[in-house]
Amino acid sequence: MGMPVVAIVGRPNVGKSSLFNAIARRRISIVDPTAGVTRDRVSAVCEIDDRYFELVDTGGVGIVDRDDLSEHVERQIHYAVSQASLILFVVDAREGLTALDRRTADLLTRERDRVRLIANKVDEPHMIAYVGEFVKLGFCEPVCVSTISGLGRRDLRNLILEALPQADGDTPDEPVMRFALVGRRNTGKSTFVNALAGQERVIVSEVPGTTRDSIDVRFEKDGRTLIAIDTAGVRKKSRIADDVEYYGYSRVLQSIRRADVVLFLVDSTVDIGQVDKKLAQLIVAERRACVIVINKWDLAKNRAGVDAYGDYLAKTMPMLDFAPLAFTSATQSRNINSTVDLACALFKQARVRVGTARLNQVLQQAIVANAPKPKRGSKAPKLLYATQVSVAPPTIVVFVNRPTLITQGFQRFLINRFRENLPFDEVPIRLLFRARSRRVSD
Repeated sequence: MGMPVVAIVGRPNVGKSSLFNAIARRRISIVDPTAGVTRDRVSAVCEIDDRYFELVDTGGVGIVDRDDLSEHVERQIHYAVSQASLILFVVDAREGLTALDRRTADLLTRERDRVRLIANKVDEPHMIAYVGEFVKLGFCEPVCVSTISGLGRRDLRNLILEALPQADGDTPDEPVMRFALVGRRNTGKSTFVNALAGQERVIVSEVPGTTRDSIDVRFEKDGRTLIAIDTAGVRKKSRIADDVEYYGYSRVLQSIRRADVVLFLVDSTVDIGQVDKKLAQLIVAERRACVIVINKWDLAKNRAGVDAYGDYLAKTMPMLDFAPLAFTSATQSRNINSTVDLACALFKQARVRVGTARLNQVLQQAIVANAPKPKRGSKAPKLLYATQVSVAPPTIVVFVNRPTLITQGFQRFLINRFRENLPFDEVPIRLLFRARSRRVSD
């Protein structure tokens, strides 16, 4: 039996995303006064008293989307409703009963047994007296809640526990790996995720900026639980139009940090731009294993070939010279699974530990091949020994007599030597230089 699903449904601006974050006990969905911020199904695995369920936030019923995506949003709502064990129908106690509330009620009439009515924004106790009119919608007496004051929090948790199927005692499988799909707008990230999920899990449109939240999509592959994180498309900071787009950009940065591997999608039909280079720099700064996914390769008619395009990337984004390439067509589901397999290989590679003897053998060979040169007016540094102290990324500490004598050029040379001779040639390496302590310490 799969994990039960709790879907949050209602018209725009009733506080669905705030309620979602309150139940999940962390900020996941973007919360903003702008109507229609949530478009896709945003989900999270939640736990109440050792009972696990998947919580799903949805777009507003009846939203008039500024990018003509209303039909897509409605379809995502229907997917959520059809899969839910429990539907939380949210209304706004401050604004009272509206025509869109009635429309939402009509949508949920056939699901009556699975629906519980939630009156949100009951921020003052006296407002409880005004929620009686929502009984006209034909559902149960509403549970009054406030995400601001915390009113009704325990009642809501009890309601969820009572309505969910009896727990089977098992905790959900921890994901083996999380990988984030990042890139500028319209590179095919959402199409890639849908190809993996085997369904329209996120909205795909030619409209730039369709995805706003970072959306976790759990799926099984070869008996392993993986999470793909779809993210908002990035553009230049100077062109960010509003708070919603800014929040989406912030979520991209968070997604890179919490991912084990980054799938960096670039559009093969257009040239590498400043946004691509900025994202590459962010990935390097966070030292994340990365696959550069050259998408829309079936449309790249003017490209000379795979090798030539690889040379082009090496010139335009040299900071990611360690990252392997994958050529895909997400619309045709071409090379999607092999790209995920490559990401899994990088995940393992970033967790390799190398013995101290082998590490120092490579270090000594590097010194013989290219001993560190002295800085002007100084003596040449003496490299004593090296040890690996961490993984993901592989972190190597080299002990020297004076770390300040090590030049940037020698650091790059040594990283390249380690990459060529040790089993993490396609992942970032963190290299630290430390002075050997005169004291024996822990």
